[in-house]
Amino acid sequence: MQPEMVRKNHMDVEWHEYTDANGQNTPVINASITEKASIIGRVGIMFLSCGTGAWRVRSSMNALAEAMGITCTADIGLMSIEYTCFDGENGFTQSLCLTNTGVNTSKLNRLEHFIRNFETEGKNMSGEELHSYLDEIERIHGLYSPAALGLAAAIACCGFTFLLGGGPVEMFCAFIGAGLGNFLRCKLTKHHFTLFLGIVSSVSLACFVYAGLLKLGEILFGICIQHEAGYICAMLFIIPGFPFITSGIDLAKLDMRSGMERLTYALIIVLVATMSAWIMAMLLHLQPVDFIKIHMSAAMWILTRLIASFFGVFGFSIMFNSPVRIACSTAVLGAIANTLRLELVDLAALPPAVAAFIGALTAGLLASLLKNKVGYPRISVTVPSIVIMVPGLYLYRGFYNLGIMSLSVSASWFAAALLIIAALPLGLIFARILTDKAFRYCT
Repeated sequence: MQPEMVRKNHMDVEWHEYTDANGQNTPVINASITEKASIIGRVGIMFLSCGTGAWRVRSSMNALAEAMGITCTADIGLMSIEYTCFDGENGFTQSLCLTNTGVNTSKLNRLEHFIRNFETEGKNMSGEELHSYLDEIERIHGLYSPAALGLAAAIACCGFTFLLGGGPVEMFCAFIGAGLGNFLRCKLTKHHFTLFLGIVSSVSLACFVYAGLLKLGEILFGICIQHEAGYICAMLFIIPGFPFITSGIDLAKLDMRSGMERLTYALIIVLVATMSAWIMAMLLHLQPVDFIKIHMSAAMWILTRLIASFFGVFGFSIMFNSPVRIACSTAVLGAIANTLRLELVDLAALPPAVAAFIGALTAGLLASLLKNKVGYPRISVTVPSIVIMVPGLYLYRGFYNLGIMSLSVSASWFAAALLIIAALPLGLIFARILTDKAFRYCT
């Protein structure tokens, strides 16, 4: 008996049907309003699928509209766009929606090149040719297999573990747990399973693997049980850094709908992930105890933090589907900015939120210099470079203590986390204000 096919809840848009029947060789600037609007809407929804914020999506749609001699207004959320194009005589309105959201900086980079070249090349192409070109961009999905993304998560969480205070035992267990957890999540996403199932399954597997390896080490090598502190690090690949940061940027530009939807999406992921990890901790008898202290000189701390930050940011950047070249550039920026943040806390005794603001500001300023030299989209460098600063450990400890009704301790962890989460996008926003004239004004 044949298995029942799952019907799509969002119907596919047949973009080639929007092209003019007799306009195969007609430049798109001379095409109908419908054909022009179809290009604008499709590019907008493709940008949105990369995880970028409403300001960038709208700017790209506006650039295409200006090049084709029409006006476009758009209302943009996390998963949908409602837009209207008009040329003074006729208008065209359409609503578009994604089936899922994610982050793909490689695709974002290709779309940026499409926008930059449209004024000189694209507007002389026909609508059919442009849709075929966009077909090619869409056809290239992720750059990496689930196994490669699992390895990237393992590297990222291993670096994250050291930066949070973990030693070799915690780093090894987190490496294996995070790698297997993200591999499972990527496989489930590839087969279009729902968001909640992917989060619960991957976080649960990561915690279970960490606990299993630690128990095995205790039996075989007499490893101290206090190394259980690192089980939180095994699940940090789930941190929704991109929507957290882009929500702050959208709110700063008064894109309230997109900003609030992105923030809600990020909070949903954090809630489901921390609840899953808390339940696993209860089942596996794990507790978020403090890490065993590591003693090193200040110079050695700086060196090892630079190395751990580099690999942590590199792993997160690969998870966001960045090409290796962009990931390496991002990792250098992230290593400098994150090490500066940590040293400001340790050596200058700055509050963590203030240090996070300075770290994010530094990453944003360095990213602007890099963008001017190599032409990467700024967001594909800035956000991955500061994801490692998102206080996933604080969020989990806040939820854990909430679950066991230690309300005062829970409130303390949540308050610290909220201050840092607020400081990170603020740092990027002010870096953008200082370096980008277009972003500086309310237009």
